[in-house]
Amino acid sequence: MDSDRIEGKAKEVEGQVTGDESREAEGKAQGAWGETKDKADDAWEGVKDKVGDVVDGDDDDKTSETDRP
Repeated sequence: MDSDRIEGKAKEVEGQVTGDESREAEGKAQGAWGETKDKADDAWEGVKDKVGDVVDGDDDDKTSETDRP
């Protein structure tokens, strides 16, 4: 869990406890931003892994010459 999601959740709870709707909304927005960044990072890592597999010749989607009929 990254800092934006943690800080966002803290702000959201603070807003709920104090009745500050703008602070709660700020926390929700910051938490959503953190989730978006996490998903983008995961996608980037997946792309890097796939490119690395192709470059290294470890692509499982390819069939070898002996696998063809």
